[in-house]
Amino acid sequence: MDERGLAPDGTIAREGALDRVPAAFAPVVAAARARITETFACGRLHSAYLYGSIPRGTAIPGRSDFDALLALHEEPTEADRADARKIEVALDRAFAQIDGAGVALSSVRALLSDLERHDGGFFVACLCTPLLGEDLARELPRYRPTSLLARETNGDLGLLLPRWRARAAEAGTDGERKALGRSAGRIVRTGFTLVMPRWGGWTSDLDESTELFGHYYPERLGHMRMAALTGRTPTPEPAVLGTLLDELGPWLAAEYTAVHGAKTPRP
Repeated sequence: MDERGLAPDGTIAREGALDRVPAAFAPVVAAARARITETFACGRLHSAYLYGSIPRGTAIPGRSDFDALLALHEEPTEADRADARKIEVALDRAFAQIDGAGVALSSVRALLSDLERHDGGFFVACLCTPLLGEDLARELPRYRPTSLLARETNGDLGLLLPRWRARAAEAGTDGERKALGRSAGRIVRTGFTLVMPRWGGWTSDLDESTELFGHYYPERLGHMRMAALTGRTPTPEPAVLGTLLDELGPWLAAEYTAVHGAKTPRP
């Protein structure tokens, strides 16, 4: 992998690996592997993946969360989601080194579909680290930092903002506002993918993403730095959330659509 996150052939390199997991998080990964195997037995699970700072090797004990994706043979049911939530709760309670756990669910059919080729498929092939089962990346293409990839990964910010604003209006506690603050990380990633084709590479690092964005949009850099800080250390301060959701977010959504177009609608 070069300094732009690319393989020698110019495609985006997979960013994580099990041998990059920091020692402090190795017990979390081992426990997750065991719980996933036990919970999703009887042929439900095709494969499981880690993503985020833990497989990238940048996780910080007590601050980083644990993220996993399970690819099921069939479409996820409410029973599957309930089982995933049980794993999340068990991991979060058992390990002080993680600040929350998330277990996302999808199906093999969805992840390999044409509709998800440049979103869920890209996510598995480049941003996920295999943990269990047969790696779906073998059935997916190699990806390049194109406008198509930008559009399909983050071209839906305009749809998300009204939901986030509604949550902000309904939030009654600091905890609820902090949880919403984590969405700022998505704003930073959208800012990065806006400029990704021009830069010609891939990164998931919030700070690097922010500064790369600022190279092309220096007048918006201050707000994007605020988003990166909020994504790392969520704040309950309404004024910060207001700036991100009412100022930076709408501008970014409009600019994104102008440059790359809107994401293909999902059912």
